Amino acid sequence: MEFNHFDEKGNAVMVDVSGKEVTHRVAVAEGTIAVSREVMDAITGRRVKKGDVLTVAQVAGIMATKKTSDLIPMCHPLSLTNAAVTFELDEEDCEIKALCRAVTDGKTGVEMEALTGASAALLTIYDMCKAIDKRMVIRDVHLVEKSGGKSGEFRF
Repeated sequence: MEFNHFDEKGNAVMVDVSGKEVTHRVAVAEGTIAVSREVMDAITGRRVKKGDVLTVAQVAGIMATKKTSDLIPMCHPLSLTNAAVTFELDEEDCEIKALCRAVTDGKTGVEMEALTGASAALLTIYDMCKAIDKRMVIRDVHLVEKSGGKSGEFRF
């Protein structure tokens, strides 16, 4: 496999996608945050002083998808047609899974946007709950699936 983020002199470059076809592209990423019983109870009981944690984290994740190219140096700015963040709570094991779905019609994929959205949602949960317990652990952020483009379908 050849890396195309470098020119012939080894300088970092943005990949030229001008010759690629526009296709419908979708990516889904997820990650998990493990929290204490006290944090889980505060989130589900809506007793976190900073506000409704999951609603704020959802908005943060969506906003992050739109700012991905500002954070990742060689990432192309994309015109997203949709971005969504949802959560799955495992109250017994005190874990929250964030799922981010990003969609565009474009010449390059939306994997980085989905990964950034899931990460930002998890970081927001941490930020809003750190006054309760700083021992939260964010883990397993990864691409779940993607479609569109030259490389086609991917499922983890």
